[in-house]
Amino acid sequence: MMLELQAVRVTIQRAMILRGVDLALAEGQLVALVGRNGAGKTTTLRSIMGLNRLAGGTIRFKGADIAALGAHLRARLGVGYMPEDRRLVPQLTVEENILLPAWANDRLDRAAGLGFVYDLMPELLEMRSRKSLLLSGGQQKMVALARALMGGTELLLLDEPFEGVAPALAMRLAEVIGNLRGENRSILIAQSELAHASAFLDREFVIERGAIVD
Repeated sequence: MMLELQAVRVTIQRAMILRGVDLALAEGQLVALVGRNGAGKTTTLRSIMGLNRLAGGTIRFKGADIAALGAHLRARLGVGYMPEDRRLVPQLTVEENILLPAWANDRLDRAAGLGFVYDLMPELLEMRSRKSLLLSGGQQKMVALARALMGGTELLLLDEPFEGVAPALAMRLAEVIGNLRGENRSILIAQSELAHASAFLDREFVIERGAIVD
């Protein structure tokens, strides 16, 4: 398995947010984590990325327990994260934002990574010199996806990639994510509903009140 969560529990400010999450992704799988706002989707992704400390359970990446690793070390393993709110650096250009993981991880091939994301999303090549603060929300989502792809050579964690995006750009993002199928990287999408992603999913997990119910 590429990724396995077993009985993962997370407490934030004394509140139990995750109550024993179990899920698994095989290599190359595209899987959705579906639930309403507040169900625990973002906390699950942040915990996989190492941004939340576990109160219990295990997280395994390619069979190795990574629960004790910091986020920067998980990133060096090839895990890329696209947060819901994008978190771009406003004063950096599109290309500089995409390259951020490669600046922090000398194992990444910058030229190859840029070539891959520009082939996948040629519209980003056209705007590569623009400051990210000048982009629309949908364009910023595309840049955030490209940045996650730069570092996420093994596993992509995408938090609400279609949320708050105009329908045309949401369809384009869905096309891009769908085109990633067939590669070795695994993809976990956290989403409130699956209108844009249902056609290309291998599996979905439903989360309610911090636990997987399906």
